[in-house]
Amino acid sequence: MKKLIWLLLFILVLVWSAIAPKDYYTWLLEASPAILGLLLLLLTYRRFPLTDLLYLLILLHSIVLLVGAHYTYAEVPLFDTIKPWFGFERNNYDKLGHFAQGFVPAIIAREILLRNRVVRTRAWLNFLVICVCLAFSAFYELIEWWVALLSGTAAESFLGTQGYIWDTQSDMAFALLGAILALVLLSALHDRQLRALGAGSVRSDGCGAG
Repeated sequence: MKKLIWLLLFILVLVWSAIAPKDYYTWLLEASPAILGLLLLLLTYRRFPLTDLLYLLILLHSIVLLVGAHYTYAEVPLFDTIKPWFGFERNNYDKLGHFAQGFVPAIIAREILLRNRVVRTRAWLNFLVICVCLAFSAFYELIEWWVALLSGTAAESFLGTQGYIWDTQSDMAFALLGAILALVLLSALHDRQLRALGAGSVRSDGCGAG
């Protein structure tokens, strides 16, 4: 039942996002990670079911992606509305997207590393999770660069730099912040759900636990 509700919510947001977006080519570029993620989950949910926490985070991240795809990241209305509240000179929805790009993959990486028993200590686990998130963030910036070179006039909408020269660096900084906060805030809950799932975890003393 939970998975059906998850799938229904995803499809509803996907359909809304695809109806009259700002630009269909940009929509396809921005929505494709969420769509590919859905396909991957459908292919693996029987042999590698995830924790409820991770399914929820993936859904929330997908919604962030699909909202950005519909409006483009530089023109999400809510973030235009709140610009004067905080004295922002640009629409900062893309920063929320990059924060999620660290926050959610941190728990994805954590779950995969623990369930495959790649590490046995919490220190190495946290280090590798942050490394994975930063590597993913850097690779995504490369993808944005390659797509921008190929897409020409659609590059500005896809990149969402809005003239900010430190956009790439700040994107990675937000992803790093998201990864760190996910580990700090969600590790204990994630460990409990992993144990309930019968998967691997780590104890606070750093020793591996089943």
